[in-house]
Amino acid sequence: MNSGRIDRGETLHLDGRNLTIQELYNVSYGNKRVSVAAAATERLERSRKLVFELAEQDQPVYGLNRGVGWNKDKKISPSFFEGFNRNLLFSHHAAVKPEATEEEVRAVLLARLNGLLLGHTGIQPAVALRYAEFLNHGIHPVLRLRGSVGASDITLISPIGLAMIGEGNVRYGGELIPAGEALLRAGLEPLRMGPKDGLAIVSSNAVSSGIGALALHEGRLLLELADAAAALSLEALRGNVSALDPAVHHVRPYQGQLESLDGIRRLLRDSDLWDNQNAESLQDPLSFRDVCQIHGAARDSLAYTESRLVTHLNCSDDNPCVLPDEGRIVSNANFDPIVWVLGFEMLGNALVHVSRSSCFRTLKLGNPAFTGLTRFLTANEASSIGLCTVQKTVTALDAEIRHLSNPVSADYYSLAGDIEDHGTNAPFVVAKTRDIIDRLYYVLAIELLHAAQAIDLRGELRLGKGSAAAYRAIRSVVPFLDQDREQTKDIEQIYELCKSGQLLQAIKSALGEH
Repeated sequence: MNSGRIDRGETLHLDGRNLTIQELYNVSYGNKRVSVAAAATERLERSRKLVFELAEQDQPVYGLNRGVGWNKDKKISPSFFEGFNRNLLFSHHAAVKPEATEEEVRAVLLARLNGLLLGHTGIQPAVALRYAEFLNHGIHPVLRLRGSVGASDITLISPIGLAMIGEGNVRYGGELIPAGEALLRAGLEPLRMGPKDGLAIVSSNAVSSGIGALALHEGRLLLELADAAAALSLEALRGNVSALDPAVHHVRPYQGQLESLDGIRRLLRDSDLWDNQNAESLQDPLSFRDVCQIHGAARDSLAYTESRLVTHLNCSDDNPCVLPDEGRIVSNANFDPIVWVLGFEMLGNALVHVSRSSCFRTLKLGNPAFTGLTRFLTANEASSIGLCTVQKTVTALDAEIRHLSNPVSADYYSLAGDIEDHGTNAPFVVAKTRDIIDRLYYVLAIELLHAAQAIDLRGELRLGKGSAAAYRAIRSVVPFLDQDREQTKDIEQIYELCKSGQLLQAIKSALGEH
Protein backbone atom coordinates (compact mmCIF):
# COMPACT_ATOMS: atom_id res chain seq x y z
CA MET A 1 0.00 0.00 0.00
CA ASN A 2 1.24 3.46 -0.90
CA SER A 3 2.15 5.53 2.16
CA GLY A 4 0.51 8.64 0.71
CA ARG A 5 3.55 10.72 1.67
CA ILE A 6 4.64 12.76 -1.33
CA ASP A 7 8.35 13.24 -1.95
CA ARG A 8 9.03 16.95 -1.62
CA GLY A 9 12.46 16.62 -3.18
CA GLU A 10 13.15 16.27 -6.88
CA THR A 11 10.17 17.03 -9.13
CA LEU A 12 9.44 15.41 -12.48
CA HIS A 13 8.93 18.12 -15.12
CA LEU A 14 6.34 17.06 -17.72
CA ASP A 15 5.94 18.35 -21.26
CA GLY A 16 3.97 15.47 -22.80
CA ARG A 17 6.85 14.26 -24.95
CA ASN A 18 9.62 12.73 -22.86
CA LEU A 19 8.12 10.52 -20.15
CA THR A 20 10.07 7.31 -19.52
CA ILE A 21 9.01 4.08 -17.86
CA GLN A 22 11.54 4.61 -15.07
CA GLU A 23 10.12 8.08 -14.39
CA LEU A 24 6.60 6.71 -14.30
CA TYR A 25 7.74 4.05 -11.84
CA ASN A 26 9.42 6.69 -9.66
CA VAL A 27 6.23 8.75 -9.47
CA SER A 28 4.12 5.67 -8.78
CA TYR A 29 6.26 3.96 -6.16
CA GLY A 30 8.53 6.80 -5.08
CA ASN A 31 5.74 9.39 -4.69
CA LYS A 32 7.66 11.94 -6.76
CA ARG A 33 5.98 15.27 -7.37
CA VAL A 34 5.25 16.48 -10.89
CA SER A 35 5.14 19.88 -12.57
CA VAL A 36 3.83 20.94 -15.97
CA ALA A 37 5.88 22.85 -18.54
CA ALA A 38 4.61 26.29 -19.56
CA ALA A 39 4.63 25.26 -23.22
CA ALA A 40 2.31 22.37 -22.41
CA THR A 41 -0.10 24.68 -20.60
CA GLU A 42 -0.15 26.94 -23.65
CA ARG A 43 -1.02 23.96 -25.85
CA LEU A 44 -3.91 23.11 -23.53
CA GLU A 45 -5.24 26.66 -23.74
CA ARG A 46 -5.03 26.80 -27.55
CA SER A 47 -6.80 23.48 -27.85
CA ARG A 48 -9.56 24.58 -25.47
CA LYS A 49 -10.06 27.79 -27.38
CA LEU A 50 -10.73 25.82 -30.56
CA VAL A 51 -13.32 23.68 -28.77
CA PHE A 52 -15.33 26.77 -27.83
CA GLU A 53 -14.98 28.26 -31.31
CA LEU A 54 -16.40 25.13 -32.93
CA ALA A 55 -19.09 24.84 -30.28
CA GLU A 56 -20.26 28.36 -31.10
CA GLN A 57 -20.38 27.47 -34.82
CA ASP A 58 -22.52 24.41 -34.00
CA GLN A 59 -20.41 22.15 -36.22
CA PRO A 60 -21.21 18.48 -35.46
CA VAL A 61 -18.34 17.22 -33.29
CA TYR A 62 -18.31 13.80 -31.63
CA GLY A 63 -18.37 14.09 -27.84
CA LEU A 64 -18.71 17.88 -27.98
CA ASN A 65 -22.16 18.75 -29.29
CA ARG A 66 -23.01 15.19 -30.27
CA GLY A 67 -23.30 12.06 -28.14
CA VAL A 68 -20.77 9.24 -27.93
CA GLY A 69 -20.78 5.63 -29.10
CA TRP A 70 -24.11 4.53 -30.52
CA ASN A 71 -25.51 7.91 -29.40
CA LYS A 72 -23.31 9.79 -31.85
CA ASP A 73 -26.46 11.02 -33.63
CA LYS A 74 -27.87 12.74 -30.53
CA LYS A 75 -27.41 16.50 -30.38
CA ILE A 76 -26.07 18.10 -27.19
CA SER A 77 -27.16 21.70 -26.64
CA PRO A 78 -24.80 24.23 -25.01
CA SER A 79 -27.14 24.51 -22.03
CA PHE A 80 -26.61 20.81 -21.35
CA PHE A 81 -22.81 20.70 -21.76
CA GLU A 82 -22.12 20.43 -18.04
CA GLY A 83 -24.98 18.01 -17.40
CA PHE A 84 -24.02 15.82 -20.34
CA ASN A 85 -20.40 15.59 -19.21
CA ARG A 86 -21.39 14.80 -15.63
CA ASN A 87 -23.76 12.13 -16.91
CA LEU A 88 -21.02 10.73 -19.11
CA LEU A 89 -18.76 10.28 -16.08
CA PHE A 90 -21.48 8.55 -14.05
CA SER A 91 -22.67 6.33 -16.90
CA HIS A 92 -19.16 5.17 -17.71
CA HIS A 93 -18.50 4.11 -14.11
CA ALA A 94 -19.16 0.45 -14.85
CA ALA A 95 -16.09 -1.53 -13.77
CA VAL A 96 -15.87 -4.27 -11.16
CA LYS A 97 -13.19 -5.38 -8.69
CA PRO A 98 -10.34 -5.91 -8.05
CA GLU A 99 -9.38 -2.37 -7.10
CA ALA A 100 -6.16 -0.75 -8.24
CA THR A 101 -3.47 -0.16 -5.65
CA GLU A 102 -2.47 3.41 -4.90
CA GLU A 103 0.74 2.88 -6.88
CA GLU A 104 -1.28 1.72 -9.88
CA VAL A 105 -3.63 4.71 -9.59
CA ARG A 106 -0.63 7.02 -9.62
CA ALA A 107 0.65 5.32 -12.77
CA VAL A 108 -2.75 5.86 -14.42
CA LEU A 109 -2.89 9.53 -13.38
CA LEU A 110 0.58 10.21 -14.75
CA ALA A 111 0.01 8.33 -18.00
CA ARG A 112 -3.16 10.30 -18.70
CA LEU A 113 -1.70 13.64 -17.66
CA ASN A 114 1.29 13.30 -19.96
CA GLY A 115 -0.93 12.50 -22.94
CA LEU A 116 -3.19 15.45 -22.22
CA LEU A 117 -0.26 17.86 -22.27
CA LEU A 118 0.15 17.46 -26.03
CA GLY A 119 -2.98 19.56 -26.49
CA HIS A 120 -5.04 17.27 -28.72
CA THR A 121 -8.01 16.66 -26.42
CA GLY A 122 -9.55 20.10 -26.02
CA ILE A 123 -9.88 19.46 -22.31
CA GLN A 124 -10.31 22.32 -19.87
CA PRO A 125 -6.76 23.20 -18.68
CA ALA A 126 -7.91 23.13 -15.05
CA VAL A 127 -9.07 19.53 -15.51
CA ALA A 128 -5.73 18.49 -17.00
CA LEU A 129 -3.82 20.20 -14.21
CA ARG A 130 -6.02 18.50 -11.62
CA TYR A 131 -4.24 15.23 -12.48
CA ALA A 132 -0.99 16.82 -11.32
CA GLU A 133 -2.70 18.15 -8.20
CA PHE A 134 -4.00 14.68 -7.37
CA LEU A 135 -0.49 13.26 -7.73
CA ASN A 136 1.14 15.99 -5.67
CA HIS A 137 -1.47 15.91 -2.90
CA GLY A 138 -1.68 12.12 -2.80
CA ILE A 139 -5.36 11.97 -3.76
CA HIS A 140 -5.99 8.56 -5.29
CA PRO A 141 -9.44 7.85 -6.75
CA VAL A 142 -10.74 4.30 -6.30
CA LEU A 143 -10.39 2.51 -9.64
CA ARG A 144 -11.71 -0.96 -10.40
CA LEU A 145 -9.76 -2.89 -12.97
CA ARG A 146 -12.16 -5.15 -14.85
CA GLY A 147 -14.61 -4.06 -17.53
CA SER A 148 -12.60 -2.53 -20.36
CA VAL A 149 -12.51 -4.27 -23.76
CA GLY A 150 -9.27 -2.49 -24.60
CA ALA A 151 -10.51 0.18 -26.98
CA SER A 152 -9.95 2.97 -24.48
CA ASP A 153 -10.47 2.08 -20.82
CA ILE A 154 -13.78 3.95 -20.75
CA THR A 155 -15.41 1.74 -18.10
CA LEU A 156 -12.47 1.94 -15.70
CA ILE A 157 -11.28 5.50 -15.66
CA SER A 158 -14.30 7.70 -14.97
CA PRO A 159 -13.82 7.67 -11.14
CA ILE A 160 -10.92 10.08 -11.70
CA GLY A 161 -13.26 12.61 -13.30
CA LEU A 162 -15.90 12.03 -10.64
CA ALA A 163 -13.34 12.70 -7.92
CA MET A 164 -12.47 15.98 -9.62
CA ILE A 165 -16.07 17.17 -9.21
CA GLY A 166 -16.22 15.89 -5.63
CA GLU A 167 -18.04 12.61 -6.29
CA GLY A 168 -17.09 9.06 -5.34
CA ASN A 169 -14.39 7.88 -2.96
CA VAL A 170 -10.63 8.34 -2.86
CA ARG A 171 -7.74 7.23 -0.71
CA TYR A 172 -6.07 10.17 0.94
CA GLY A 173 -3.61 10.22 3.83
CA GLY A 174 -4.09 6.53 4.44
CA GLU A 175 -7.89 6.79 4.62
CA LEU A 176 -10.75 5.90 2.31
CA ILE A 177 -12.92 9.03 2.30
CA PRO A 178 -15.41 10.85 0.04
CA ALA A 179 -13.71 12.76 -2.74
CA GLY A 180 -15.36 16.03 -1.67
CA GLU A 181 -13.80 15.74 1.78
CA ALA A 182 -10.36 15.00 0.31
CA LEU A 183 -10.59 18.06 -1.94
CA LEU A 184 -11.53 20.19 1.07
CA ARG A 185 -8.60 18.89 3.14
CA ALA A 186 -6.20 19.49 0.24
CA GLY A 187 -7.50 23.03 -0.32
CA LEU A 188 -8.91 22.25 -3.78
CA GLU A 189 -12.26 23.31 -5.24
CA PRO A 190 -14.47 20.80 -7.07
CA LEU A 191 -14.32 21.37 -10.81
CA ARG A 192 -17.23 21.92 -13.19
CA MET A 193 -17.27 19.85 -16.34
CA GLY A 194 -17.51 21.73 -19.65
CA PRO A 195 -17.73 20.70 -23.32
CA LYS A 196 -15.66 17.63 -24.20
CA ASP A 197 -14.21 17.31 -20.66
CA GLY A 198 -16.00 14.08 -19.80
CA LEU A 199 -15.01 12.34 -23.00
CA ALA A 200 -11.40 13.51 -22.66
CA ILE A 201 -11.30 11.94 -19.19
CA VAL A 202 -12.76 8.54 -20.08
CA SER A 203 -11.50 8.13 -23.67
CA SER A 204 -8.00 6.98 -22.81
CA ASN A 205 -5.97 3.79 -22.40
CA ALA A 206 -4.26 5.20 -19.32
CA VAL A 207 -5.20 2.28 -17.08
CA SER A 208 -3.65 -0.23 -19.49
CA SER A 209 -0.66 1.91 -20.44
CA GLY A 210 0.13 3.19 -16.95
CA ILE A 211 -0.06 -0.22 -15.30
CA GLY A 212 1.58 -1.72 -18.38
CA ALA A 213 4.57 0.52 -17.80
CA LEU A 214 4.84 -0.85 -14.26
CA ALA A 215 4.73 -4.38 -15.70
CA LEU A 216 7.60 -3.63 -18.07
CA HIS A 217 9.67 -2.16 -15.26
CA GLU A 218 9.06 -5.33 -13.23
CA GLY A 219 9.84 -7.47 -16.27
CA ARG A 220 13.20 -5.85 -16.88
CA LEU A 221 14.28 -6.49 -13.28
CA LEU A 222 12.92 -10.03 -13.49
CA LEU A 223 15.12 -10.83 -16.48
CA GLU A 224 18.19 -9.58 -14.62
CA LEU A 225 17.20 -11.89 -11.78
CA ALA A 226 16.73 -14.78 -14.23
CA ASP A 227 20.31 -14.29 -15.43
CA ALA A 228 21.49 -14.37 -11.82
CA ALA A 229 19.57 -17.58 -11.06
CA ALA A 230 20.97 -19.27 -14.17
CA ALA A 231 24.51 -18.23 -13.29
CA LEU A 232 24.22 -19.59 -9.75
CA SER A 233 22.75 -22.84 -11.08
CA LEU A 234 25.65 -23.17 -13.51
CA GLU A 235 28.02 -22.82 -10.55
CA ALA A 236 26.03 -25.47 -8.68
CA LEU A 237 26.06 -27.87 -11.63
CA ARG A 238 29.77 -27.26 -12.28
CA GLY A 239 28.65 -26.54 -15.80
CA ASN A 240 30.50 -25.87 -19.01
CA VAL A 241 31.19 -22.19 -19.76
CA SER A 242 31.94 -22.75 -23.45
CA ALA A 243 28.37 -21.62 -24.19
CA LEU A 244 29.38 -18.24 -22.78
CA ASP A 245 32.19 -17.65 -25.26
CA PRO A 246 31.57 -14.15 -26.71
CA ALA A 247 32.85 -15.16 -30.13
CA VAL A 248 30.04 -17.63 -30.73
CA HIS A 249 27.42 -15.10 -29.70
CA HIS A 250 28.75 -12.38 -31.95
CA VAL A 251 28.26 -14.54 -35.01
CA ARG A 252 24.53 -14.29 -34.20
CA PRO A 253 24.35 -10.86 -32.55
CA TYR A 254 20.79 -10.48 -31.31
CA GLN A 255 20.75 -7.56 -28.89
CA GLY A 256 18.94 -9.29 -26.04
CA GLN A 257 21.15 -12.37 -26.31
CA LEU A 258 24.28 -10.21 -26.05
CA GLU A 259 22.84 -8.36 -23.05
CA SER A 260 22.17 -11.63 -21.25
CA LEU A 261 25.63 -12.93 -22.15
CA ASP A 262 27.26 -9.80 -20.76
CA GLY A 263 25.22 -10.02 -17.56
CA ILE A 264 26.00 -13.69 -16.91
CA ARG A 265 29.72 -13.28 -17.66
CA ARG A 266 29.87 -10.40 -15.17
CA LEU A 267 28.10 -12.54 -12.57
CA LEU A 268 30.64 -15.33 -13.09
CA ARG A 269 33.70 -13.06 -13.04
CA ASP A 270 36.53 -14.79 -11.11
CA SER A 271 34.58 -18.05 -10.77
CA ASP A 272 36.66 -21.23 -10.81
CA LEU A 273 34.35 -22.49 -13.55
CA TRP A 274 36.65 -20.71 -15.98
CA ASP A 275 39.67 -22.64 -14.62
CA ASN A 276 38.37 -26.16 -14.05
CA GLN A 277 36.57 -27.35 -17.15
CA ASN A 278 35.27 -30.91 -17.17
CA ALA A 279 36.74 -32.30 -20.37
CA GLU A 280 34.01 -34.92 -20.65
CA SER A 281 31.19 -32.36 -20.33
CA LEU A 282 31.24 -30.87 -23.80
CA GLN A 283 27.60 -29.81 -23.66
CA ASP A 284 25.30 -29.23 -20.71
CA PRO A 285 21.51 -29.68 -20.94
CA LEU A 286 19.92 -26.93 -23.03
CA SER A 287 18.29 -25.35 -19.98
CA PHE A 288 21.85 -24.41 -18.95
CA ARG A 289 23.48 -24.01 -22.36
CA ASP A 290 20.64 -22.04 -23.98
CA VAL A 291 20.16 -19.41 -21.27
CA CYS A 292 21.44 -16.40 -23.21
CA GLN A 293 19.30 -17.27 -26.21
CA ILE A 294 16.15 -17.84 -24.12
CA HIS A 295 16.59 -14.85 -21.83
CA GLY A 296 17.76 -12.79 -24.80
CA ALA A 297 14.54 -13.50 -26.68
CA ALA A 298 12.57 -12.32 -23.67
CA ARG A 299 14.71 -9.19 -23.48
CA ASP A 300 14.07 -8.47 -27.16
CA SER A 301 10.33 -8.99 -26.65
CA LEU A 302 10.38 -6.61 -23.73
CA ALA A 303 12.40 -4.04 -25.68
CA TYR A 304 9.90 -4.11 -28.55
CA THR A 305 6.97 -3.70 -26.19
CA GLU A 306 8.69 -0.95 -24.24
CA SER A 307 9.48 1.04 -27.38
CA ARG A 308 5.83 0.91 -28.47
CA LEU A 309 4.49 1.72 -25.03
CA VAL A 310 6.84 4.68 -24.56
CA THR A 311 5.58 6.03 -27.88
CA HIS A 312 2.05 5.68 -26.54
CA LEU A 313 2.85 7.40 -23.24
CA ASN A 314 4.12 10.41 -25.19
CA CYS A 315 1.32 10.74 -27.72
CA SER A 316 -2.42 11.39 -27.86
CA ASP A 317 -4.86 8.49 -28.15
CA ASP A 318 -7.94 10.72 -28.12
CA ASN A 319 -11.03 10.50 -30.27
CA PRO A 320 -11.86 12.99 -31.59
CA CYS A 321 -8.45 14.57 -32.01
CA VAL A 322 -8.14 18.35 -31.68
CA LEU A 323 -5.75 19.90 -34.21
CA PRO A 324 -5.34 23.55 -33.12
CA ASP A 325 -2.89 24.44 -35.91
CA GLU A 326 -5.44 23.34 -38.50
CA GLY A 327 -8.54 24.53 -36.69
CA ARG A 328 -10.10 21.07 -36.86
CA ILE A 329 -11.44 18.31 -34.59
CA VAL A 330 -11.21 14.95 -36.36
CA SER A 331 -12.83 11.62 -35.49
CA ASN A 332 -10.32 8.76 -35.58
CA ALA A 333 -9.29 5.40 -34.09
CA ASN A 334 -6.06 6.33 -32.30
CA PHE A 335 -7.58 4.86 -29.14
CA ASP A 336 -6.79 1.37 -30.48
CA PRO A 337 -3.71 0.08 -28.56
CA ILE A 338 -3.22 -3.16 -30.49
CA VAL A 339 0.35 -2.27 -31.52
CA TRP A 340 1.66 -2.59 -27.97
CA VAL A 341 -0.93 -5.04 -26.68
CA LEU A 342 0.49 -7.57 -29.13
CA GLY A 343 3.88 -6.81 -27.60
CA PHE A 344 2.60 -7.82 -24.17
CA GLU A 345 1.17 -11.03 -25.64
CA MET A 346 4.58 -11.79 -27.15
CA LEU A 347 6.35 -10.97 -23.88
CA GLY A 348 4.09 -13.37 -21.99
CA ASN A 349 5.00 -16.16 -24.40
CA ALA A 350 8.70 -15.32 -24.09
CA LEU A 351 8.49 -15.52 -20.30
CA VAL A 352 7.05 -19.03 -20.59
CA HIS A 353 10.40 -20.12 -22.02
CA VAL A 354 12.24 -18.38 -19.17
CA SER A 355 10.04 -20.20 -16.67
CA ARG A 356 10.31 -23.64 -18.26
CA SER A 357 14.09 -23.47 -18.57
CA SER A 358 14.33 -22.43 -14.92
CA CYS A 359 12.13 -25.39 -13.93
CA PHE A 360 14.29 -27.80 -15.91
CA ARG A 361 17.45 -26.44 -14.27
CA THR A 362 15.82 -26.93 -10.88
CA LEU A 363 14.88 -30.52 -11.69
CA LYS A 364 18.39 -31.24 -12.98
CA LEU A 365 19.92 -29.90 -9.75
CA GLY A 366 17.87 -32.43 -7.79
CA ASN A 367 19.04 -35.31 -9.96
CA PRO A 368 22.32 -37.10 -9.04
CA ALA A 369 22.76 -38.14 -12.69
CA PHE A 370 23.47 -34.49 -13.54
CA THR A 371 25.10 -33.23 -10.33
CA GLY A 372 26.83 -36.20 -8.74
CA LEU A 373 25.23 -34.99 -5.50
CA THR A 374 22.48 -36.53 -3.38
CA ARG A 375 18.95 -37.11 -4.62
CA PHE A 376 16.82 -33.98 -4.05
CA LEU A 377 19.95 -32.34 -2.57
CA THR A 378 19.33 -33.88 0.83
CA ALA A 379 22.02 -33.39 3.47
CA ASN A 380 21.54 -36.97 4.67
CA GLU A 381 19.97 -39.53 2.34
CA ALA A 382 19.37 -41.95 5.19
CA SER A 383 17.27 -39.60 7.30
CA SER A 384 16.16 -36.65 5.15
CA ILE A 385 13.83 -36.19 2.16
CA GLY A 386 15.33 -32.86 1.06
CA LEU A 387 13.82 -30.76 -1.72
CA CYS A 388 11.67 -33.53 -3.16
CA THR A 389 8.19 -32.03 -2.93
CA VAL A 390 9.26 -28.57 -4.04
CA GLN A 391 9.34 -29.98 -7.57
CA LYS A 392 5.56 -30.11 -7.46
CA THR A 393 5.32 -26.47 -6.47
CA VAL A 394 7.61 -25.16 -9.18
CA THR A 395 6.03 -27.17 -11.98
CA ALA A 396 2.52 -26.20 -10.82
CA LEU A 397 3.56 -22.55 -11.03
CA ASP A 398 4.95 -23.14 -14.50
CA ALA A 399 1.64 -24.67 -15.59
CA GLU A 400 -0.14 -21.51 -14.43
CA ILE A 401 2.33 -19.37 -16.35
CA ARG A 402 1.76 -21.36 -19.54
CA HIS A 403 -2.01 -20.97 -19.10
CA LEU A 404 -1.70 -17.22 -18.55
CA SER A 405 0.38 -16.87 -21.71
CA ASN A 406 -2.59 -17.85 -23.90
CA PRO A 407 -3.51 -14.88 -26.13
CA VAL A 408 -6.72 -12.99 -25.38
CA SER A 409 -6.31 -9.86 -27.50
CA ALA A 410 -8.43 -11.42 -30.27
CA ASP A 411 -11.37 -12.29 -27.98
CA TYR A 412 -13.80 -9.41 -28.46
CA TYR A 413 -17.42 -8.77 -29.39
CA SER A 414 -19.06 -6.25 -31.70
CA LEU A 415 -20.69 -3.70 -29.38
CA ALA A 416 -22.70 -0.46 -29.35
CA GLY A 417 -25.03 -1.31 -32.19
CA ASP A 418 -22.21 -2.95 -34.19
CA ILE A 419 -20.30 0.36 -34.28
CA GLU A 420 -17.50 -0.85 -32.01
CA ASP A 421 -16.40 -4.12 -33.59
CA HIS A 422 -12.74 -4.21 -32.57
CA GLY A 423 -11.13 -4.57 -29.16
CA THR A 424 -7.89 -5.76 -27.58
CA ASN A 425 -8.66 -6.62 -23.93
CA ALA A 426 -5.61 -4.50 -23.11
CA PRO A 427 -6.14 -4.30 -19.32
CA PHE A 428 -6.44 -8.06 -19.03
CA VAL A 429 -3.43 -8.65 -21.27
CA VAL A 430 -1.38 -6.35 -19.02
CA ALA A 431 -2.80 -7.94 -15.85
CA LYS A 432 -2.01 -11.49 -16.93
CA THR A 433 1.52 -10.42 -17.92
CA ARG A 434 2.03 -9.07 -14.40
CA ASP A 435 0.63 -12.34 -13.02
CA ILE A 436 3.16 -14.26 -15.12
CA ILE A 437 5.96 -12.07 -13.77
CA ASP A 438 4.86 -12.60 -10.17
CA ARG A 439 4.71 -16.38 -10.55
CA LEU A 440 8.05 -16.35 -12.29
CA TYR A 441 9.57 -14.67 -9.24
CA TYR A 442 8.51 -17.76 -7.30
CA VAL A 443 9.90 -20.10 -9.97
CA LEU A 444 13.27 -18.34 -9.85
CA ALA A 445 13.21 -18.29 -6.04
CA ILE A 446 12.87 -22.07 -6.05
CA GLU A 447 15.73 -22.41 -8.52
CA LEU A 448 17.91 -20.20 -6.31
CA LEU A 449 16.96 -22.34 -3.30
CA HIS A 450 18.24 -25.43 -5.12
CA ALA A 451 21.38 -23.75 -6.41
CA ALA A 452 22.41 -22.53 -2.96
CA GLN A 453 21.81 -25.99 -1.47
CA ALA A 454 23.90 -27.68 -4.16
CA ILE A 455 26.74 -25.19 -3.69
CA ASP A 456 26.81 -25.92 0.06
CA LEU A 457 26.87 -29.67 -0.57
CA ARG A 458 29.86 -29.26 -2.87
CA GLY A 459 31.86 -26.96 -0.61
CA GLU A 460 35.20 -25.30 -1.40
CA LEU A 461 34.03 -23.49 -4.52
CA ARG A 462 35.27 -20.16 -5.77
CA LEU A 463 32.13 -18.49 -6.98
CA GLY A 464 32.02 -15.53 -9.31
CA LYS A 465 31.75 -12.10 -7.74
CA GLY A 466 28.11 -11.72 -8.71
CA SER A 467 27.03 -15.28 -8.06
CA ALA A 468 28.80 -15.24 -4.69
CA ALA A 469 26.83 -12.11 -3.75
CA ALA A 470 23.62 -13.87 -4.78
CA TYR A 471 24.56 -16.90 -2.69
CA ARG A 472 25.31 -14.76 0.38
CA ALA A 473 22.03 -12.87 0.01
CA ILE A 474 20.10 -16.15 -0.11
CA ARG A 475 21.89 -17.50 2.91
CA SER A 476 21.16 -14.29 4.80
CA VAL A 477 17.47 -15.24 4.80
CA VAL A 478 17.45 -19.04 4.38
CA PRO A 479 20.00 -21.35 6.06
CA PHE A 480 21.39 -24.57 4.64
CA LEU A 481 18.84 -27.39 4.68
CA ASP A 482 20.62 -29.76 7.07
CA GLN A 483 17.39 -31.52 8.08
CA ASP A 484 13.84 -31.47 6.81
CA ARG A 485 11.75 -28.42 7.62
CA GLU A 486 8.76 -26.66 6.05
CA GLN A 487 9.70 -25.38 2.62
CA THR A 488 6.96 -22.77 2.20
CA LYS A 489 8.75 -20.37 4.53
CA ASP A 490 12.07 -20.76 2.72
CA ILE A 491 10.46 -20.20 -0.67
CA GLU A 492 8.61 -17.10 0.56
CA GLN A 493 11.78 -15.65 2.09
CA ILE A 494 13.71 -15.92 -1.17
CA TYR A 495 10.71 -14.69 -3.17
CA GLU A 496 10.58 -11.54 -1.01
CA LEU A 497 14.34 -11.13 -1.34
CA CYS A 498 13.94 -11.22 -5.12
CA LYS A 499 10.72 -9.22 -5.45
CA SER A 500 11.98 -6.41 -3.20
CA GLY A 501 15.06 -5.94 -5.38
CA GLN A 502 17.41 -6.68 -2.48
CA LEU A 503 19.06 -9.63 -4.20
CA LEU A 504 19.80 -7.65 -7.35
CA GLN A 505 21.05 -4.76 -5.25
CA ALA A 506 23.44 -7.07 -3.39
CA ILE A 507 24.78 -8.33 -6.71
CA LYS A 508 25.22 -4.84 -8.15
CA SER A 509 27.00 -3.66 -5.02
CA ALA A 510 29.42 -6.58 -5.22
CA LEU A 511 30.11 -5.81 -8.88
CA GLY A 512 30.55 -2.09 -8.23
CA GLU A 513 27.45 -1.20 -10.27
CA HIS A 514 24.61 1.18 -9.49
